[in-house]
Amino acid sequence: MKRVIALLLAAAMLPALAACAGKSAQSAPSAAQSASPENKVYKIGIAVYDYHDAFMALYMSEVESYFNTLNEDGVSYVFTIADGKGSQKEQNKQLEDFISQKVDAIILNLVETSTAEPMIDKIAEAGIPLVLVNREPRVNGEEESYPGIVDNEKVCYVGANAQQSGEMQGEIIRDLPNHGDVNGDGKVGYIMIEGDPENLDAKYRTEYSVKTLLDAGIKLEKVDGRVGDWRYDLGKEIAAIDLAKHGDAVEVVFCNNDAMALGAAVSIAAAGRTVGKDIYLVGVDALDVCVEMVENGSMTGTVRNDYISQSHKAVDVAVAAIRGEPIENYYWIDYVKIVK
Repeated sequence: MKRVIALLLAAAMLPALAACAGKSAQSAPSAAQSASPENKVYKIGIAVYDYHDAFMALYMSEVESYFNTLNEDGVSYVFTIADGKGSQKEQNKQLEDFISQKVDAIILNLVETSTAEPMIDKIAEAGIPLVLVNREPRVNGEEESYPGIVDNEKVCYVGANAQQSGEMQGEIIRDLPNHGDVNGDGKVGYIMIEGDPENLDAKYRTEYSVKTLLDAGIKLEKVDGRVGDWRYDLGKEIAAIDLAKHGDAVEVVFCNNDAMALGAAVSIAAAGRTVGKDIYLVGVDALDVCVEMVENGSMTGTVRNDYISQSHKAVDVAVAAIRGEPIENYYWIDYVKIVK
């Protein structure tokens, strides 16, 4: 238990550490490379919605590491990472700067997916290859393909299908011996701690985790649903409020990401409940601390959002576009279900 608490505290510090790392990040070629008249230096602008997000901090750290492995004799990649700090206005300024600097490619993790098209079009009109990552824009949040992507040959999206992550969360509960029905009354009482309502991932994880159980014939009762905005502290607060208010009626806690699930885990323990015995807890991202919690039984399951494969693919596609190679509109990386 002491080990779990230590891991939870470490996870809680991730946003602060990420914020410090995310204020500015840049790579540069070596002095020998810069001095060489034959060396080609490519400039990459990378915009992230908020470095306070633990998952995106990991993602962007991997982007940095992977780009640095691609430097070779005659070719170097110089990249700048801009932290949007959750503000679309701030991110738009950063993207305008990238355009004025005539960067060779942009990797973009949007703040607001519903208002993206004007800026996407502006980048496309400047002839700069654009790789959108992690936060997928859609037409009015619906299923249609986004014109800003499909109408521009130098624009693409790299990410995972959020519907799949929701389905896997539902499957984790469905496959339990009691299907999440702790008290045996024939229905599963659950709370849903949701991410940013602007984000399509939050919408689909919320919708399809529940749909998967309903499709399996499992009766559900929604005890509460609140927005935790991907944050550890809000996950902890929401779970504490709901457990105090509704008590044993809460049998399953769904969290749209692991940061909120970590917060919920603290409140579950504080309420005298035991995961796997009288309550279940699921998240998404498969942060290292959460994978360990699944292994020791203090978390029911999570879903790996493969940031390593996604980030490497984003970099590979950006490099291909810089070289003038054709790119596809969409690149999908599968989620992986993590259970004991």
